[in-house]
Amino acid sequence: MIFSFTNSVNAQHDNDTIKATTEKKYQAKAPPTQPFGQEAFGKSNETTIRWLGMGGFLINSRGTTLMVDPLLKGFDMPVMIDFPIKTEDVPKLDAILITHSDNDHYSIPTNRDLKAVTKSYHSTIYVDSLMKAEGFPSFGHNPGDKFNVDPVSVEMVAVDHAWQNAYPGTATRIFKDEDSTGFLIETPDGTIWAQGDSRLMPEHLTISPVPDAILFDFSDSEWHFTFEGCENCKRLSQYTTFALSLGIGGCTGLCPV
Repeated sequence: MIFSFTNSVNAQHDNDTIKATTEKKYQAKAPPTQPFGQEAFGKSNETTIRWLGMGGFLINSRGTTLMVDPLLKGFDMPVMIDFPIKTEDVPKLDAILITHSDNDHYSIPTNRDLKAVTKSYHSTIYVDSLMKAEGFPSFGHNPGDKFNVDPVSVEMVAVDHAWQNAYPGTATRIFKDEDSTGFLIETPDGTIWAQGDSRLMPEHLTISPVPDAILFDFSDSEWHFTFEGCENCKRLSQYTTFALSLGIGGCTGLCPV
């Protein structure tokens, strides 16, 4: 993710104003990784969200642990962060939630390593077929379906991310919008919306219950929420507390809403 800053310098010469413009480009970088260990998976009296890097999160809701789109190893591009925990150090997971099949969200190497400590995997019908081929204890759901990982309730949220169809030769199948999903995660302490990757859809602005936190895998690509979409999410509610705004390659920022 590149930020551009333009500095203008005015100079007077022979009664004419000459404007000299210089542009500097900077690579956005995440702050230093905050590693964690088994203490993050223990019993708790609250709900805690930890960023795993990329589009991944660990949620511990009063001792119930879920990972959303974990990628902790084996990515096929350089990343700019150190991952906060190794797969072999994860003691237990009640569920892993996968938003879609892109390998920065559905990491087969990561999920293979986590299989032994994970009770269940949840995703779309399509991604479930891929996970069953790996032997994961997985379940597929349709848009609008709800399931429980007690005491947490999860609703499948429709998205628009069938980008493969726009680029012939990218895939060997036609993708449908329902092959990807977001998750509306209701915990005893508040509601979390993990939107995965999606264009901003009109129904997203009326999502209910209004989330207390929004987890973005942020990009200004047309197949994501974009900067404008992040701004539009302010319409959700003045009571939405924050959104974590992430970018491919491990960049991060905070987008308050």
